[in-house]
Amino acid sequence: MSLKGKRIGFGLTGSHCTYDAVIPEIEKLVKEGAEVLPIVTYTVKTTNTRFGEGEEWVKRLEEITGNEVIDTIVKAEPLGPKIPLDCMVIAPLTGNSMSKLANAMTDSPVLMAAKATMRNHRPVVLGVSTNDALGLNGVNLMRLMATKNIYFIPFGQDAPHTKPNSMVAKMSLLRETVLAALEGRQLQPVIIEKFRDEIDEISQR
Repeated sequence: MSLKGKRIGFGLTGSHCTYDAVIPEIEKLVKEGAEVLPIVTYTVKTTNTRFGEGEEWVKRLEEITGNEVIDTIVKAEPLGPKIPLDCMVIAPLTGNSMSKLANAMTDSPVLMAAKATMRNHRPVVLGVSTNDALGLNGVNLMRLMATKNIYFIPFGQDAPHTKPNSMVAKMSLLRETVLAALEGRQLQPVIIEKFRDEIDEISQR
């Protein structure tokens, strides 16, 4: 299957350190001919960190996709009834947004776009980036994994010895996950050893 001509909503939430891994994957979707509609939470747009300024990230998204960033709930709502998506991606998905999605809360443009897509029985692909996936947020992670039409970019512990509850998606598998989701299947394995080299190095000490 090709992504050419597919309309993909791409939502970013506030895991600022992950954007550098996500932006190249958006570029791949665009180069393959997909129409990518960028959607951001308020945090993405308004927060400046050592990883970059919110306005700069928004500008970069608009340059890559050729589309204006959707940054309000009102702008996101038509992505269900009037401008249906073939697939909705949220990457990175923070623990905060994950807990809200799992409990049917739609207080951001990204979550509204996800809700609108699920309403149309279309796939929603999630790329987690949270330091409490194996902590209090574990119940929300499992709830989403058991939810129809939700698929995960394969993910694993990114720093098991220093942040044992943290899990992050392998963003380089985003395209493959979207292709699988459009066919109604989860790319496997979904739980991976994210940093195999690091694990091997530690085991040899």
